[in-house]
Amino acid sequence: MANIKSAKKRIGTSQRKAEANKAVKTGIKSAVKKVNTAIEAGDKEAAQAALKVAESKIDKAAIKGVIKKNNASRKVSRMSEKIDKLA
Repeated sequence: MANIKSAKKRIGTSQRKAEANKAVKTGIKSAVKKVNTAIEAGDKEAAQAALKVAESKIDKAAIKGVIKKNNASRKVSRMSEKIDKLA
């Protein structure tokens, strides 16, 4: 346990940031899952619509620093490649 006042504050702020980052990551996972279910169903229109939402969430997370930039671009690239193969 921290004894110094500033260390106690840092524990609180890091916990709040961790919870916020966890919520963002969960949102990304849900959006990616919607894209994948649309791809598995073979519905290209729904997959493209879901990709648009997922890409937005992923890009925002990368800008905020929740995930790294290359990780974000890799996720989007792989999903869009799967959608292109549906044609």
